[in-house]
Amino acid sequence: MDSLKWEPLFALTLDIAFDRLQPIGKMPIGWRGIYPVNGGRFEGPKLRGKVMPDGADWVVRRADGSTMIDVRLGLMTDDGAAIAMTYTGLICIAEAASDRFRRGERVAYDETYIRTTPRFETGDPRYDWLNRVIAVANGGPPGGTPTYQVFAIL
Repeated sequence: MDSLKWEPLFALTLDIAFDRLQPIGKMPIGWRGIYPVNGGRFEGPKLRGKVMPDGADWVVRRADGSTMIDVRLGLMTDDGAAIAMTYTGLICIAEAASDRFRRGERVAYDETYIRTTPRFETGDPRYDWLNRVIAVANGGPPGGTPTYQVFAIL
């Protein structure tokens, strides 16, 4: 295999309820908190729509300064298909930007490493192909409104 083939799936923008953080506290693996997701939008060449409210991002801030994310979202396409989207990933923020990031301020893309592995489930036959897609995403710049570029691996 000479290369990894991919195609753009969609851009995803989330409205995270930073003000409703549910802190769990210090755990053996690191500090855990749950950030509710109010909603958002996604748009791409094959599908577009809104992020349904009441998703969540379960985060663990590890001792090495990186953050593990575990997100569950409901998507509703503009043509009425419900899609479950889950992803796990890793956020690494340059030390010089970490205080700004924790205050919810925007940091530059080159000060971050945000990568995730989305998976999809749907019962809608128009989007059945998503049940068999492996995807990767890169995010950034963080602070304020998280944005991801999601790519299907072919």
